[in-house]
Amino acid sequence: MVRKKNSLILCGAFLFVAWNALLLLYLWGRPPISHLGDGGGAEPGGNDEWGAGRGKIGQVNLAEEMIRLAEEVEVHLDTQKKLLKQIESHRALWARQKDVGKRETASNIKEFKKAEAQQQPQKTPEPLRNSMDVRDQTYIQRPVNYVAPSLHPEQAIGKIRNTKVTTPFSSPEFIIPILVIACDRVTVKRNLDRLIQYRPSAELYPIIVSQDCGHAETARVIGSYGEQVTHIKQPELSDIKVRPEHRKFQGYYKISRHYRWALNQVFNVFSHSTVVIVEDDLEVAPDFFEYFRALYPILCSDPTLWCVSAWNDNGRDALIDPSKAELLYRTDFFPGLGWMLLKELWDELEPKWPSAFWDDWMRQPEQRKNRSCIRPEISRTITFGRKGVSLGQFFDQYLRYIRLNTEFVPFTKQDLSFLLKDKYDEIFIQEVYSSTSVKIEDLQHGGNLKGPGPYRVQYSSRDSFKVFARNLGVMDDLKSGVPRTGYRGVVSFLHRGRRVFLAPPEGWTQYDISWS
Repeated sequence: MVRKKNSLILCGAFLFVAWNALLLLYLWGRPPISHLGDGGGAEPGGNDEWGAGRGKIGQVNLAEEMIRLAEEVEVHLDTQKKLLKQIESHRALWARQKDVGKRETASNIKEFKKAEAQQQPQKTPEPLRNSMDVRDQTYIQRPVNYVAPSLHPEQAIGKIRNTKVTTPFSSPEFIIPILVIACDRVTVKRNLDRLIQYRPSAELYPIIVSQDCGHAETARVIGSYGEQVTHIKQPELSDIKVRPEHRKFQGYYKISRHYRWALNQVFNVFSHSTVVIVEDDLEVAPDFFEYFRALYPILCSDPTLWCVSAWNDNGRDALIDPSKAELLYRTDFFPGLGWMLLKELWDELEPKWPSAFWDDWMRQPEQRKNRSCIRPEISRTITFGRKGVSLGQFFDQYLRYIRLNTEFVPFTKQDLSFLLKDKYDEIFIQEVYSSTSVKIEDLQHGGNLKGPGPYRVQYSSRDSFKVFARNLGVMDDLKSGVPRTGYRGVVSFLHRGRRVFLAPPEGWTQYDISWS
């Protein structure tokens, strides 16, 4: 900008000099003007040659002409003076603007350096550390005054990944899109109504509905929301060639194909860095968006985490503590049903994405790689979709009884750093193996037990786990040896109002994939 302004000044000065040079050439080269004589005037070749009659009349005419020319020159000089004054005034203005720009740049650099300094990790004072009440497993979160500087989302992500989280994060303006996986259920309206009702910002939480199946009525329902959602359609609707014995699983193959296409759209076309996936038959809780926004920095900062889920597989009324809506856990079991992942994970999974049964594939050791997810005590999603590829059997047995949280928990105001692996494991292991060991009969009759626990029931084999789980009312299936909601082999739940840990022997090291 400064170079352009200097060029304009030089151009103005050049025009000024050129104008005056042309004016002088014009004046010097102009022939003398005199009154025409009888012989045809003063033109060469006339009856009066140039300078032939230098009489008194010619001298008078010459004097008058010189006076007139001097007046014209004076007028032109006044014009040039005004032009010079304008150039000088603009030059002074440009110089002041240049000086102001330098000061603003210096101020911005100073503020940026100050923001960087504030973003550096600080050691958390001893009184601010989290603690857990051993008696009722209540996590005590100490208030910490911390405000993260406002940075561009990509800068914030980079700093989070390189910084150990020890304090609660403020809520920077990063975008968390919601991907709704839809097909042929017009009841997607219930899902979208709740998402839009609880969504605090359309800009920060854009809703992308990806529809497979080509179902016209469902498409009309989605289209009725107009600009409130973005409607994209899976272009490949043909059947997939499968082995004859897998023809009955055609739906699972199409779901896996749809997930792959939709996630590629989110990350590679819309260029988002994270996403929360919900199926079209899920209803969300009032603090659904708050939950994921608060846990996004934790997911980014801990490489031992690979997802955040809104779902508790053992989230039935009898198995949860309704007074602990804020309680969160780590789990080695991939829950799904409303879950967040980062683009980095998709870049890892996409090249080897399976042709079918993608969720069980995610639970295999080759994909999980000893990573965990975050889950809540009380689910932030429930499913209302009995219709589906599973023909409603799983829904009738388990899913219909899951409780949806109704209490808004301000997670973004809390210190969630206790969920980081090093902190969590130390507290969790101590909590589990310092609890009272009891037999399953003691829990079922409860006569000799005093207090709310926690109590520990120990299993030592696949069969003993399944027997105890069935008798205590929790889900008994294992995927690659991992029980649902399990962390380090431990399943935590309530039984008749008492906290119970269904746990392997102390010193547990790894899952046995043959327990499947």
